[in-house]
Amino acid sequence: MQILITGASGFVGSAVLRRLVREGHNVRALVRPTSDLRNLERQDAKPVVGDLASPESLAPALSGCDGLFHVAADYRLWVPEPSGMYDVNVNGTRQLMTAALEAGVRRIVYTSSVATLGFEADGSPADEETPVALDDMIGHYKRSKFLAEAEVQRLVTEANLPAVIVNPSTPVGPRDIKPTPTGRMVLDAAAGRMPAYVDTGLNIVHVGDVADGHLLAFEKGLIGRRYVLGGENLTLKDIFEEISAITGRPPPRVQLPHNLVMPIAYLLEGWARLFGGGEPRVTVDGVRLAKKRMFFTSARAKTELGYKHRPVGDAFRDAVAWFKGQGYF
Repeated sequence: MQILITGASGFVGSAVLRRLVREGHNVRALVRPTSDLRNLERQDAKPVVGDLASPESLAPALSGCDGLFHVAADYRLWVPEPSGMYDVNVNGTRQLMTAALEAGVRRIVYTSSVATLGFEADGSPADEETPVALDDMIGHYKRSKFLAEAEVQRLVTEANLPAVIVNPSTPVGPRDIKPTPTGRMVLDAAAGRMPAYVDTGLNIVHVGDVADGHLLAFEKGLIGRRYVLGGENLTLKDIFEEISAITGRPPPRVQLPHNLVMPIAYLLEGWARLFGGGEPRVTVDGVRLAKKRMFFTSARAKTELGYKHRPVGDAFRDAVAWFKGQGYF
């Protein structure tokens, strides 16, 4: 089957690409002229130059394709100019889905995020039906992904877009070349650069399991339905202890209250705006998110798709080994 994938040069996208190639699909990878192509090396996939911000480049990339995996997204918890994030995550998604309809693509998997889902007030795991609204979204990344998913759902309803939606939780594993905010947290903890932590929780999943979930959604998912692709729910303290067991470095022992960390986040963001240097180590939206335990269940994906996930320790071991092998420490 001829398939186009976006985001294949990135973390999750490269794992999905490898899974597609392993299944024997003919894969095209949409890449920008400036993309870092290390994750495409030694992969039997054809790079196609295009950009979600350039609608004219999408039709040639989709020509003759039976399937589409839209994995690409601007994933940052802080941006000095948020309009670019909305251009990629919302407008780019709308343009790509419209182009896929015009090209006659028969099956689509859209990669959303658990960032678009609600939280349970008592901290218990949330699922695809937990109530949530746009006003509940903290930060531009969550807002942009919420709006992008809403566009996909609208096109499913109004234009019969043949799309299945997957909502990965917090992927960890190899080939996080950027790294993502989560990958940077794992890297800092493994390198002993994490002096303290806050009381929060995440659902951690191996990026390879997320890739498997994409293929299962492509093969078995119901059109318009959402599927959480997650792993294990862990507190941040538990996460650092897992990483400590792998590296032998002591985990951070000091738990800081959120209200003490928030002024630091404002200072770091102010510094970044004035002097550059990229995304701060601690962001205001990150601290706001940390006030909630982001726990989720993948029960629907397990029941309807046959989705499985491996022990969370495997994800941390593979991530640490890859960072070490690539000289990130």
